[in-house]
Amino acid sequence: SNARIEFKLPAMFDGMKLAAVATILYIIVRCLNLKSPTAPPEIIYQDTPLSHYLLKSCPMLTKEYIPPLLWGKSGHLQTVLYGKMGRVNTPTPCGVRKFLPMQDGATATFDLFEALGDHSAGDDITMVICPGIGNHSEKNYIRTFVDYSQRQGYRCAVLNHLGALPNMELTSPRMFTYGCTWEFAAMVGYVKRAHPQTLLVVVGFSLGGNVVCKFLGENRLNQERVLCCISVCQGYSALRAQETFLQWDQCRRLYNFVLADNMKKIILSHRDSLLGMSSSNISDADLNRLSAATSLMQIDDSIMRKFHGYNSLREYYEKESCVHYIHKVTVPLLLVNSSDDPLVHQSLLAVPRTLAEKMPNVVFALTQHGGHMGFFEGAVLFPQPLTWMDKVIIEYSDAVCHWEKKRLVCQRSSRQHMNSCLQSKRETLSG
Repeated sequence: SNARIEFKLPAMFDGMKLAAVATILYIIVRCLNLKSPTAPPEIIYQDTPLSHYLLKSCPMLTKEYIPPLLWGKSGHLQTVLYGKMGRVNTPTPCGVRKFLPMQDGATATFDLFEALGDHSAGDDITMVICPGIGNHSEKNYIRTFVDYSQRQGYRCAVLNHLGALPNMELTSPRMFTYGCTWEFAAMVGYVKRAHPQTLLVVVGFSLGGNVVCKFLGENRLNQERVLCCISVCQGYSALRAQETFLQWDQCRRLYNFVLADNMKKIILSHRDSLLGMSSSNISDADLNRLSAATSLMQIDDSIMRKFHGYNSLREYYEKESCVHYIHKVTVPLLLVNSSDDPLVHQSLLAVPRTLAEKMPNVVFALTQHGGHMGFFEGAVLFPQPLTWMDKVIIEYSDAVCHWEKKRLVCQRSSRQHMNSCLQSKRETLSG
């Protein structure tokens, strides 16, 4: 009977091994979402000559976006890879750092990168770029995008969020917040003054998307000399986003914890400046509460809302969200989100969807894959240095530039035509 038991055990082990392998494969296929088909983005737009022109000129918006085969269909892996590495083979563009004194004593900083060639439309065009939460011009995804933009003939100005640069002291007891547009406005003002001929393409990534859409909608004048605006992976309404951030589906609670931890480190690195200045709204007790925080909501309540004197978290989220301003943006506006973005809950996408259904200047592009700010492209395993997102932003910007150029040429020729008609009328009358 011993022999029989020995004979059964290996067979049983084989069965268990097979079951284990099958289970692991099932988990991998499920987690990596390998069965999910690739598809073109869903595009919501209105039937206008501009929309038709843009979709004809931007094949990337109508073609399939194909992520790397093995891991690219997992929104989590795309997001984690973006979070850990940013991008692969990142270039190092060469720029000049500018310092702008603000009215409250803060010092805004941004980096200016000159174009490395002529733009295909022949114009002087500057990308004014607002990065994501706690980010700056030295982040890999920003460097990749700037280098690509420069090579396509764009000058680039990148805001460094107030307090985000690791080696830069605060000069007033205030840091960047979810929707404060002061520093971005100062950078745009500088670019307009320094380059009176330049036209602007406004770009915002994640939190930066909220800032730029709010900036454009706050004041009609902010849209002067702006060709178009592109927002990637933003959440539109802070109030609604925070509710979803406490849920466990898509591991959002975990992402919330990681983001909160990063935010905490940034704030605590400025502890002395925040406590030492007489005009500060931040107390020792606030910083102690910050140390115990495990979510962005707690950080926003103990610290962030106080920079601008908001009485409640609700007021802070309400006033700092672009959702109350974005419908006042009249320049061509491209809103990009991904369905599998673990940070932006599907319910938040009702905002861009409704906007694109009502406003003739808005195109909403929703990809199936891409995660949060990932959008990697590549064959099987290794991603390419340039992402789908980088290429789409440039393709759309180029298309708007050429559309504007054509429009101005038509206006000029119709004016000349009018003038010559009037001239011949006068001649006929006087004859």
